[in-house]
Amino acid sequence: MSRVTNIENFARAGYLGRAVVYGLAGYLTLTTAESTGTTGVLEEIETMSAGGILLSLVGLGLLGYGIFRLYGAWMDLQGHGSDGKGIAVRIGHAASGLGHLVLCYLAWKAALGLSGGSSGGDGETAGQAAGTLASMPMGEILLGIVGLGFLAAAINQAVKAYSANFMQLLDADAPAFAKHVGRAGYAARAVVFAVLGWQIASAALSGNAESVGGIGQVLDSLRSTNWLYIAVAIGLLLFGLFSLVMARYRRITNENVLERLKS
Repeated sequence: MSRVTNIENFARAGYLGRAVVYGLAGYLTLTTAESTGTTGVLEEIETMSAGGILLSLVGLGLLGYGIFRLYGAWMDLQGHGSDGKGIAVRIGHAASGLGHLVLCYLAWKAALGLSGGSSGGDGETAGQAAGTLASMPMGEILLGIVGLGFLAAAINQAVKAYSANFMQLLDADAPAFAKHVGRAGYAARAVVFAVLGWQIASAALSGNAESVGGIGQVLDSLRSTNWLYIAVAIGLLLFGLFSLVMARYRRITNENVLERLKS
C-alpha cells in the first residue's frame, strides 16, 4: 500500500473521529444541562452500551487524524510553503495533531478501564496540563504564548468562516450545504478558541494556571449570553456534520505533493 493511500486512510478515519467528538459535544450541550467539552464527550461515550468498543473506534479515528496532521505539517501536504506564514500554519497543524493524539490516549485509556470511571473532566484535564506547563522554567511565559496561539487560531477560524476557503479542499461533487455548515462550524470554533485563548493568557498573567479550563468551561462562560451559547453549541454540532463531509470529499493532497510522495 502506497504512502499516499496510507495518509488518505488516516485522514478519512480521522475526520470520522472528529465528527463524533464535535457532533456529540454540540448535541449534548444542547440537550443536557451541562456544557460538554471534548474529553467530556469521551466520558459520555464510556457510559453508553458497548461504550468500550465505541471509544476504541473513536480513539482509532483520533489517532488517524493526529498522524495526518503531524505528517501533513512535516511534508507540507497543503503546500503552505516555508516562509513565515507557511511555517506558522504548519506549526498550528502540528499542534492540532498533538491535541488529537492526547484525545486518542484518553479515549483508549477509558476503553481499557484505566480511567477509574472518570477522566476528571474537560476542565480538570486542561488545568493539570496548564499547571504542568507553568511549573517549567519560564512556564508562565510559555503558557501565555499558548494563550496567544489560541487567539491566533481563533482569528484563523473566523477567516475560514467568512471566506469559506475550506471549500477549495473539497471535491467538486461535494454537497452544496457543506459551505453553510462549514461556515457555522468554523465560526463556533472561532468563538471557543477566542474565549479559551483569553482565559489561558489571563491565567498566565495572574499566575493561576490551575484555573484554566477546557471547552466545557468555555461554553459555561457563554451561558450568560443565552443566544451565543445556543449558537455555539449548534455550530459545534454542525462542525461534526462538516467533518463527515470532509471524511468523504476532502482532497488530501495537491498534485505537486502527490508526485513527491509517489517518487
